[in-house]
Amino acid sequence: MAMKLYVGGLAYSVTDQELQDFFATEGKVVSAVVIKDKFSGQSKGFGFVEMEDLKEGQNAIKSLNGKELNGRAVMVNQARPQEDRPPRRDFGNDRNRRRY
Repeated sequence: MAMKLYVGGLAYSVTDQELQDFFATEGKVVSAVVIKDKFSGQSKGFGFVEMEDLKEGQNAIKSLNGKELNGRAVMVNQARPQEDRPPRRDFGNDRNRRRY
């Protein structure tokens, strides 16, 4: 069973490949993604890693939490499920709602 991990405190320069290589020392990495701002493309300073095995994921949390990656100590936890968010409202563009 796979285990998804949250990785916080990443340097903005960390790439997906660097994140994957960092976790590969603890086992098989299914995926590694650094979350980026959709407009600027800049890293948000956190990411997610999916380990193939639950035991490998737990070992990664124990051994990599607090370790340095690109000069910053990273925080590694088990990822929580994404919460439902209310739909976004578009306050700035009401052209479609007006009748002329």
